[in-house]
Amino acid sequence: MKNHAYHSVIFDLGAVLVDWNPRYLYSKIFATPEEVEHFLEHVCTSDWNEAQDEGRTLQEGTELLVSQFPEHEAQIRAFYGRWKEMLGGPIPETVKILQQLKESGQYKLYALTNWSNETFPIALMEYKFLELFDGIVVSGKEKLRKPSHDFYQLLLDRYEVNKANTIFIDDNLRNVKAAEAYGIESIHFQSSAQLQEELIKRGILN
Repeated sequence: MKNHAYHSVIFDLGAVLVDWNPRYLYSKIFATPEEVEHFLEHVCTSDWNEAQDEGRTLQEGTELLVSQFPEHEAQIRAFYGRWKEMLGGPIPETVKILQQLKESGQYKLYALTNWSNETFPIALMEYKFLELFDGIVVSGKEKLRKPSHDFYQLLLDRYEVNKANTIFIDDNLRNVKAAEAYGIESIHFQSSAQLQEELIKRGILN
C-alpha cells in the first residue's frame, strides 16, 4: 500500500551506506590498537577532520597539524595521502534498503553528508549506488555541515522538500537530535536490521 505520510528519505552516507573508518588505515601504521586510538583521539581528531568536511582544504588541515605535532608528520600526512585505505566498501544491507526504496517509486531519495569536497569524487567513482539519489548535498562543497540547521535547510530549499513529509537517517546522534530539533523526523541508525525495522514500523518499507 502506498504510504502517504512520507515523500522524502534523507540518508547520511558514512557509517550508514559507506563503511569509512580511519582505523582501517591506522591499524597498518601503528603497532597496537591503543596507539591507534590515542592518535585519533589526540592528533587526527574528529573535530579536525570535520573542519575539512566544512570546506577547509586538505593541505591546510594537514599542514596545521604537522606544525602542531611534527613528531607525527608521516602519520598525519597518511590521513589524506592514503585516504582510500579508510574505505571498507559499501554497507550492503543498507544499500539494499536504498534500492528497495528506489524501486518502490514512492519516495524522493537524498543524501546529506559531512564529507570533504576533495575526497567525495573518490566515493562517486567507487560507489555506483550513489546514482540512486535524486540529490546529494556535500558539506565540503557548501562550506556548511551537520548539525547546523542551515545545512538541513539548504537541502530542503534546493530540492523543494517539505520537512513535514520527510525522514532523516544518520548514525551520529548529535546530527539526529539537531534534525529533530529542526522539525525533521529522524532515525538514529545503529544497524541495517534496526533501520529496516524502523522503516517497516512507519510503513515506508513493506
